[in-house]
Amino acid sequence: MIDLSFSMSELEFFLLILVRVTCFIYIAPFYGMSNTPGRVKIGLGFLISVLMYYVMVPHEMSVYNTLLGFTALILKEAVSGMIIGLGAQLCTMIVNFAGSLIDMEIGLSMMNEFDPTTKQSMSISGVYYQYMVMLMLIISGMHRYILRALIDTYTLIPVGGAVFHANRLLQNMLSFMSDYLIVGFRICLPVFVVTMMVNAILGILAKVAPQMNMFAVGIQIKILVGLSVLFLTVGMLPGASDFIFTEMKRMMVGFVEGLM
Repeated sequence: MIDLSFSMSELEFFLLILVRVTCFIYIAPFYGMSNTPGRVKIGLGFLISVLMYYVMVPHEMSVYNTLLGFTALILKEAVSGMIIGLGAQLCTMIVNFAGSLIDMEIGLSMMNEFDPTTKQSMSISGVYYQYMVMLMLIISGMHRYILRALIDTYTLIPVGGAVFHANRLLQNMLSFMSDYLIVGFRICLPVFVVTMMVNAILGILAKVAPQMNMFAVGIQIKILVGLSVLFLTVGMLPGASDFIFTEMKRMMVGFVEGLM
């Protein structure tokens, strides 16, 4: 006969695990996308929490005396899960930045579309890069890595034992912003270089043949050249996804160190 009895302390321990896992899944890339059904998120979080509960023996956590103390532990676990998931989610925004720069260069910056996954208006190139890079990350096992990283956090950060080091977290954010710009410009560099050459050629033609309307001609040429470069540089997407995956690993490790 299966014994399903449990004590109140074990239930509280399980709830703390559930809070960190579900908050992480809510904000993490791929799992936290808005087109992922809410039941799937809740079911996955509950399943991982149950597995972690039986793995983490004995069930120990920070001592508290009042209901307010337990509430503080729940908030601490929720913020910890969100911060760890945010470290991975921020890295996927690099492709949106690169897509905005590309659309600005080829003349499509005023054309935005509604992205159902983020519920925001995004540039056309940004959506294209987002889906392609997300596909590359899934193929490379990103969805398994972030879940494995979440499970490993319980070894480094016990339940209720998170300590927020603001200096480390701020330093990781500042270092990420510099890498954010560098990786974004690396992704859009081919389009940027080609459009700069096209602008130089159009400037020369404007001086040679001033009767031609280079403004009207340049719009079609930039769009045609930009789309051609995007088509020819499809083979560079695995390298771009590798940059983002490496940055994602570094950010998650940095944020976990800031919570130890």
